[in-house]
Amino acid sequence: MNATHEVFNQPSPLVDTNLFGANRAMQSALAFNAPALDTAPLRALGAVVGSGEMQTHARLANVHTPQLKTHNRFGQRVDQVEFHPSYHALMTAATAAGLHGTAFSAEQQATGHAHQLRAAGFMLFTELEPSILCPISMSYAVAPALKDNPAIYKDWEAGLTSRAYDPQLKVWRDKAGLTMGMGMTEKQGGSDVRANTTRAEPAGSDAWGQRYSVTGHKWFFSAPMCDAFLILAQTTSGLSCLFLPRVLPDGSINQLFIQRLKDKLGNKANASSEVEFVGASAWLVGEEGRGIPQILAMGTMTRLDCALGTSGLMRQALGIALNHTAQRKAFGKTLIDQPLMKNVLADLALESEAATALALRLARSFDRASDPHEQVMNRLLTPVAKFWICKRGSHFAQEAMECLGGNGYVEEGGEGIMARIYREMPLNSIWEGAGNIMAIDLLRALRKADAAAALAQELEPSRNMHPALDRLAAQLPIRVEEMASEMEARRLAQDVALAVQAALLAQTAPAAVFSAFCDSRLDGQWGHSFGSLGAGADFDAILQRAMPT
Repeated sequence: MNATHEVFNQPSPLVDTNLFGANRAMQSALAFNAPALDTAPLRALGAVVGSGEMQTHARLANVHTPQLKTHNRFGQRVDQVEFHPSYHALMTAATAAGLHGTAFSAEQQATGHAHQLRAAGFMLFTELEPSILCPISMSYAVAPALKDNPAIYKDWEAGLTSRAYDPQLKVWRDKAGLTMGMGMTEKQGGSDVRANTTRAEPAGSDAWGQRYSVTGHKWFFSAPMCDAFLILAQTTSGLSCLFLPRVLPDGSINQLFIQRLKDKLGNKANASSEVEFVGASAWLVGEEGRGIPQILAMGTMTRLDCALGTSGLMRQALGIALNHTAQRKAFGKTLIDQPLMKNVLADLALESEAATALALRLARSFDRASDPHEQVMNRLLTPVAKFWICKRGSHFAQEAMECLGGNGYVEEGGEGIMARIYREMPLNSIWEGAGNIMAIDLLRALRKADAAAALAQELEPSRNMHPALDRLAAQLPIRVEEMASEMEARRLAQDVALAVQAALLAQTAPAAVFSAFCDSRLDGQWGHSFGSLGAGADFDAILQRAMPT
């Protein structure tokens, strides 16, 4: 074709950049929460996940989505999910980085910062591709619950903490690495798992303890090609937690049948399914009839990952928006130098840094589980961080997409990643308990521990640093003591999140970031959308800190 114009004023994509090296908010949060942490592995991972090669794998894994093969060509039932090679390349990279169960290995636990290191790595990998992290997250979270069946944990520990990825459907003892999933929700109940109808009948016992025959279904069963799952089923004593492997110890395939894969809004590279159990073999984990608290030990850690994942997506969207606006010119200036765009970008940068600070603060509580204060903060901040960070994610992604204009809405090339981010954002808010569930869980936390005193202790280092934060810090312990009614629980979760974020920024961020955050979020100098910071904010300083290169 004849050339009709020259292509110019199109930004270069954000590629082959070390995502850790440019993330000053993450570096500051880690220095605060884990000052002795060796960040060399994160710098190495930052180079991998920021590379053009891995970005291509992320794109291909989402374009060529998982395919369910219920039968082979001979008509035999196989129940297997086929993935594009790029999916396996991403899983290999994530397990090599130790983002699954490696944090529970003796080597990592000895550092005292295993969960901080893994949390930061999880956030960095999310900037590359979040949906394959579903089985990675569940494999990480399974350890606390699975330890209550010592025989199974002894056999599976090495595979779950290994840095090897082995996608083959084989018996556990013949695999270099293992992954695990979970299955709780059913058609009739959703979040109300007490309404589950799947039943488990005693079927003898063996080296792994009490064995059951399970019949029923699961409505959301993510990553069905994992090696085993923790599920909930009704026994004679009530809802119980069971360990259900894909391949049984004798090498035969368990009676788990994949009915179909979910056609989801986003999260395309991950296979989420509906399954049926027809006399499937499973083993009791924990106490019979105490399945909900047992499996929630796993849920607590996946909720951490929801906060980490959304924080990572925020950082990715912000980085793409900054990269675009720093190069794209309009009306005689680069977009980033246009006053209104500068306000929007700075506001997004504040939100991203505050999310990073809160998510990594929560991760610290998992490393210090024996500390009484950290125990209370873990119980308090898990629902708060998941609620608030994930709630902010979708609005954040929409605003960041708007910074790119029509280019951000197109499913193509480097900037097409923004559309994928936008579709992914709602997931973490829904998965592992939506907003109302988190708010109710916060109320439960207030009833079980001296949360008011712990919160006051958490906010104390920021006293007298901003009047609006002082006012909120004075009010919150009183509201916590009074234990707000369920009608007020979401507002309380929001205010606790904002107060803790502000207190953390007071200790980890430059004055420009801290003051602008408090002025806007706590002192009323803010509108209902991003881009309404007061004129007194130091926009240039905020943006310079947030730049992705």
